[in-house]
Amino acid sequence: MTVDVFDSRNEKVGALEISDEVFGGRVNTHVIWEAVVHQNAADRRGTHGTKTRGQVRGTGKKPWRQKGTGRARVGSARNPLWRTGGVVFGPQPRDYSYRLPKKVVRGGLRAALRQSFQDEVVMVVEQLVLEQPRTRHAVELLDRLDLGVKTLFVDVSPDLNLSLAVRNLTGVKVLPTSRLSARDVVNANRVVMTRGAVERLERVLAS
Repeated sequence: MTVDVFDSRNEKVGALEISDEVFGGRVNTHVIWEAVVHQNAADRRGTHGTKTRGQVRGTGKKPWRQKGTGRARVGSARNPLWRTGGVVFGPQPRDYSYRLPKKVVRGGLRAALRQSFQDEVVMVVEQLVLEQPRTRHAVELLDRLDLGVKTLFVDVSPDLNLSLAVRNLTGVKVLPTSRLSARDVVNANRVVMTRGAVERLERVLAS
């Protein structure tokens, strides 16, 4: 498979041959789903919580005697059946993260990149560098490359000026290849990768 390589002015400057074994072939969508769900679960804070009958505020005294009043028997004002009582089987603080084999995580990223290359949403550029860390320069770069919202820039070691310039742009993200995940790829409408990033990912994902 051969892809075109562009410069920062959106002019073709060459071509890059990439491995069909890594970026081509059938897309395993289930592995993408596994990787995305795994990352979403790890990002959940899990700080939700409800109080049980032993935690809510209230007296432990029996509201009325057991028999003879004509009312239903009750032993505590903290009874879950009461409005002021606790919650039965409510959510408690917990850690939602779980372990996923590294091969599955790597396979999810490989499948996501395959899908992006097949959908022609990946653009390969020679380099991603800005002279100054200004947002307007980042907007000009997006316009020159004909990119819209939800754009992902990927480089082996991202340029600091570019990372600072896109912080105020909603939907634009800059990531190194070491932190790239399947969720980042599938969430982006366009993926812009440098030549070095493609070559690095090809070596990593081929193993």
